[in-house]
Amino acid sequence: MIIFLSLIGVLLSIILISFNAKKFTSSIYLGAFFLLISLYVFNQYIFIYSKNELLVKIFLLAIPITCTLFYLIGPMLYWYIRSVLTDNNKIHKEDLWHLLPAAIFLISAIPIIFSPIEQKAEAASAIVKNASAMEQYKPTLLSEVLSYPTMFLSRPLLAFGYTIWAIILLIRHLIKVKKVSVLSKQTFMIKWLIVFLGSFFILLCSQIIRIFDFTTERSGVLFSINSLQIISSLGLIGLLISPFFFPKILYGLPQVPQRSSYSNKNADKVFITKGRTKENTCFEDDYLKEIDQKIKSIMDELKPYLNQGFNLAGLAKLIHIPTHHLAYFFREVQKQSFNAYRNEWRIKHAKTLIKNGKMAEFTIEAIGIQSGFSSKSAFFSSFKKVEGITPGTFAAQEITKEKQIK
Repeated sequence: MIIFLSLIGVLLSIILISFNAKKFTSSIYLGAFFLLISLYVFNQYIFIYSKNELLVKIFLLAIPITCTLFYLIGPMLYWYIRSVLTDNNKIHKEDLWHLLPAAIFLISAIPIIFSPIEQKAEAASAIVKNASAMEQYKPTLLSEVLSYPTMFLSRPLLAFGYTIWAIILLIRHLIKVKKVSVLSKQTFMIKWLIVFLGSFFILLCSQIIRIFDFTTERSGVLFSINSLQIISSLGLIGLLISPFFFPKILYGLPQVPQRSSYSNKNADKVFITKGRTKENTCFEDDYLKEIDQKIKSIMDELKPYLNQGFNLAGLAKLIHIPTHHLAYFFREVQKQSFNAYRNEWRIKHAKTLIKNGKMAEFTIEAIGIQSGFSSKSAFFSSFKKVEGITPGTFAAQEITKEKQIK
């Protein structure tokens, strides 16, 4: 069972990183998290239950590296939760301190890496005969300073601290959900994060108890070994299988019904999803409609498109919607790129200037610049693409209309 679940975790991490890393940075953190969890669980299985001397030898050789990586489980969890809740996918300089425990362990393990292989082979034989022999093996110089239980418990306890931190982040986010929130109407996202963090919390609690009982030779003090294995397995199963029930939510995207008839063109109308009225429509439709209304409102009132540097990230900050949500909205709902949408507003502004007689004061190029375009060629190209004619032709037509009216 443990081996099968570990393989699922590795497969899941490969899928996340291979197919989604370029579009969604958060999937890198999540994929790395699942990979590390799978390796951690498999590592415990090898040393405690496998009784396979060859595998124990192999993992003893790799233990300085694997144990170093296990200290990254917590940071990967934190960075994933933060990226989903705040749309902050980047690792900044101040985030490097999260790597400190792993760095300390790796540095202290360097002398052990170059220790004789024969010594590790003897340790492997002893561990296969009796798992408690792990206490005699010193995988790092820290083992000379810290107790055996402390060394074993440091990794799950660190991950436990990060889990509590992530839960607090989620709770704080939900408290201010009515003000400004990514998850205001995305109950699927909330359910996913609750299941994800809840499953990991259960897994960690059972692992900490198991390690405590094992390292202090108090097996069964709190729970029986079988009970702990069942609880641990349930937590691991919930953690690894839950993504398959929330395939789109993993990347912070709104879950959009395939049969929904909503689009930006009927945003002000009552829309129906296969016979259901708006009151019964899935929340995702409301969320997309809200995005559409916010964008139109900000474009009308603030005219941010007049700024030549205005981009998708800038729009995301103005309306407090994650960049990847907006990218999804323009791709799947608006059916056009953000740049094309922004240029339509710029051209609309340029047409207004021309109709208001600004051609008497400014050149065509100047009107383009005032409308947010960075160059004459960009203005002419976009104008012709949208209107089918050049700005000069449009201006001439407007002049002709005015003369006819007079």
